[in-house]
Amino acid sequence: MTRRFESGKGPSQRQLKVGELVRRALSDALMRGDVHEPGLMGASITVSEVRMTPDLRTATAFVMPLGGRRIEETLAALTRAKGELRHAVTRAVNLKYAPDLAFRLDESFDRMDEVRRMMSQPAVKRDLSPERETDEDDV
Repeated sequence: MTRRFESGKGPSQRQLKVGELVRRALSDALMRGDVHEPGLMGASITVSEVRMTPDLRTATAFVMPLGGRRIEETLAALTRAKGELRHAVTRAVNLKYAPDLAFRLDESFDRMDEVRRMMSQPAVKRDLSPERETDEDDV
């Protein structure tokens, strides 16, 4: 079976909608402290995105602990609490099957910082300046 992400078509509207519902359910459960996992007690975790497989049976949640600290411990605690979190998602989202949950570190924050750093370099600023565009038009 070919997954939509791998075929270049991207996720369907249904996958996007269910992914957002699951993201909200996970965020709410973590915010309320519905999970009894000691590694998650008092932890502030951002659930930035949830990607669903085409059959909606697997949800991959992209997470980041506050401040980017204790990443490995947080991912391990989320994996241990997967059953409780899956139950919370099942109560909040009406699906035929309760999706299996997987947790991955959200690296988009690091990529954004890298892009900001690159864009602040003098050579890049010079290349993007409006004066340079008008100079090239004259050639």
